[in-house]
Amino acid sequence: MAETPQLPIRMLHDRLLVEPDKEGGERKSSAGIVIPATAAMGRRLAWGEVVAAGPHVRQVALGDTILFDPEDRAEVELEGRAYILLRERDVHAISESAGDEATGLYL
Repeated sequence: MAETPQLPIRMLHDRLLVEPDKEGGERKSSAGIVIPATAAMGRRLAWGEVVAAGPHVRQVALGDTILFDPEDRAEVELEGRAYILLRERDVHAISESAGDEATGLYL
């Protein structure tokens, strides 16, 4: 898989560079229920978009929206933007929808 040309980085092995979704304070379910930022939740997974992938990544493609555990991550800043570095095995799911909003998930 090829890396995004505008990033000054070449990913190795099965590593993924992910741009996390910008999380607002409150979330809304697909049914329209508003979940306040202060709601107590257990371990919450996060969504992000794959912007670069190493040559040994087999199931994730550039531009995929993936679900991952934000506690199992390493953060890196490139050109003033924050990204997350993951291994492919740290990805829990890949969104089958056209966009993040279409999933209706608010994990």
